[in-house]
Amino acid sequence: MTEAVETDAGPARITWHHARKARLVLAASHGAGGGVEARDLRALAAVLPAHGVTVALVEQPWRVAGKKLAPAPKTLDTGWRGIWPALQAPGLPVIAGGRSAGARVACRTAAELGAHAVLALSFPLHPPGKPEKSRADELLGAGAPTLVVQGGNDPFGRPEEFPGAPERTYDLIEIPYGDHGFAVPKRAEITQERALELITEGVAKWVGSLG
Repeated sequence: MTEAVETDAGPARITWHHARKARLVLAASHGAGGGVEARDLRALAAVLPAHGVTVALVEQPWRVAGKKLAPAPKTLDTGWRGIWPALQAPGLPVIAGGRSAGARVACRTAAELGAHAVLALSFPLHPPGKPEKSRADELLGAGAPTLVVQGGNDPFGRPEEFPGAPERTYDLIEIPYGDHGFAVPKRAEITQERALELITEGVAKWVGSLG
């Protein structure tokens, strides 16, 4: 089921994948270079409803309008805030999630919106080749239980680059060989299918641990 939602940044769109006996809603948005057809988002939408999680794939207004370039972070946050009441409509706790730029939005707004938890897929810890421009403060400031799922070869931040103890306030799952889109090379020791299974299995286990 697809639902159009008006926001102060323009019309957004939610595609719902309902669980029969849902106990949580996972709202997940896309990155700055793609849409909700991303392999990780599609995999989660296919698997999580069987685990009692309704998945809401959120298309930001700029994407619905057919634009190729994402707007400034402030505008992305405005669009996300605008769709939040629709995400809460089922009356269930909402996990704020997203991939890449969508993960940053989820982290930045989680405390303000009262998110139950945060799922950060391919969190862009820094621009490629510029580790000094860290965005770790957004991740560390989420203010809710947080899971990061990161490709082992992500140029926007490999797992070993993320803050460790005592700063770490989140769980992290590494997807071996994965790039920013969780693509794995053909020569890798795991298949693309297995990489996606590691994502869905890890997220399902984490969701099951949430109170």
